Amino acid sequence: MDRRIKKSKEAIIDAFVSLMTEKNFDQITINEIADRANVNRGTVYLHYVDKYDLLDQCIETHLNQLFISCLPDINSTDFTSESSLLRTFEYLEQHSLFYSTMLTNKGVPAFRNRLLTMAVESLDSQIVVKDIHNGLNKEILIQFLASAAVGLLEWWITHSMPYPAMEMVKQFSLLLEQFQLADQFSDYNKS
Repeated sequence: MDRRIKKSKEAIIDAFVSLMTEKNFDQITINEIADRANVNRGTVYLHYVDKYDLLDQCIETHLNQLFISCLPDINSTDFTSESSLLRTFEYLEQHSLFYSTMLTNKGVPAFRNRLLTMAVESLDSQIVVKDIHNGLNKEILIQFLASAAVGLLEWWITHSMPYPAMEMVKQFSLLLEQFQLADQFSDYNKS
C-alpha cells in the first residue's frame, strides 16, 4: 500500500476514534471526520463508502489483530497458554482507547456482540481440536467460557485496566484451572 494512502487512512481512523470518545457514533459526520483528520471529504469517501463502512472496517481490523494476538504459540496447541493470554492483554493495553471507546459508545452496541461471536468461534475450533469438554454440553461450555472471557475483558477495559496485563493473565489462568478442577470434581462424584 502506498505510504500516502496508509497515512491518510490512519489519520481518518484516528480522527474517527477520537470523535467517538467525545460523542455518540450517530452524531458524528463525515465532515467532522475529515476536518479532524486534516483531509478533504473526498479523501474519506475514497477509502470508505460512509461512516458505517469506516466503523465496520475499524472493528474488523482491530478484531482480526486481537484474534491473531490470541493464537497459541507455534510450539503449543493450548489456546489458554499464558503467553497467548499475555499477548492478548498486552494488545488490548496498546489499543485501549479503541476498545474502551467501542465498548462504551452508545452508538455501537454491536461491537460487544462481534467480540463475543469471535470468542465463540475461536473456542469452538479449539475445543474440537483439544476435546476438553469431558461430558459437558459443548455448546453450553463454549458460551460459558466465551461470555466469561469477554465479560472479564470488558470489565478490565471499561474500568481503565486497574491491574497490569500480567496480573490479569495470572488471575485468568487461575480461574481456568479452577474450572478444570470443578470439572474433575464432578467426574469424581459420578463414579
